Amino acid sequence: MSADLFFTSHLDQLIALAARHKIPTIYQWRDFPEAVGLISYGADRFDIYCQTGIYVGRVLSGTTPTDLPIMQPTKFELVLNPETAKALSLAVPDSILVRVDEVIE
Repeated sequence: MSADLFFTSHLDQLIALAARHKIPTIYQWRDFPEAVGLISYGADRFDIYCQTGIYVGRVLSGTTPTDLPIMQPTKFELVLNPETAKALSLAVPDSILVRVDEVIE
């Protein structure tokens, strides 16, 4: 699932549909498991915003935008909502639990 504005703006509806039909889902942004979605794995938005600030600073300092390298996210986060897993009757394997950056309580 893409995390574009359409999906993000319909976050509650998408989570409700997935829950109603008992569909395990993985999302790109942590907002979804925080709102009772199952799990998310994606770039850390704080890190992306910091990189954006660095780019803006370089442009404001006189660097031509075409001279800037293409940057990719460097920090990713895995966020799990165990209550949703329980509601879906899913047992989260230990191999996933040890990799989770944050468990939503």
